[in-house]
Amino acid sequence: MTTSGETRTWESAAAGVLRLPSGRLVRGRGLRHPLPDGDVPDFGVYLLGKQPPEVAWETRWLPWPDFRLPSDRELARKVLREVWDRAAGERVEVACGGGRGRTGTALACVAVLDGVPAAEAVSYVREHYDRHAVETPWQRRYVQRFTP
Repeated sequence: MTTSGETRTWESAAAGVLRLPSGRLVRGRGLRHPLPDGDVPDFGVYLLGKQPPEVAWETRWLPWPDFRLPSDRELARKVLREVWDRAAGERVEVACGGGRGRTGTALACVAVLDGVPAAEAVSYVREHYDRHAVETPWQRRYVQRFTP
């Protein structure tokens, strides 16, 4: 949230924006693609095997190799909780290289935090974010076993 108490969220129709059942909006994207036009994030979480490039907004790096799972699962839970908390009043984005596997997995976990049953979270993200989200069987299992 901004210092003035003003709520700053994404436009719900903006590219890559996932609307959670609570109404919170989180943008997913692939870092190999150009930054979308329009507003920039207030906060970004970058799911990469190596340190992400510097940007002008606040960030967290969650070490997460391509096609794999987060290197530190407890850190992942804390960072994804922060995504959910901050999305109530800030423009938050979650991104990996392509914007599908790791990003989709993280967004599905955020959906679980928002109340979507873990068994339905992958389908929810595929329906409302990207039909190819969550690319591997172990990413699907990670979401199914994710607990708030």
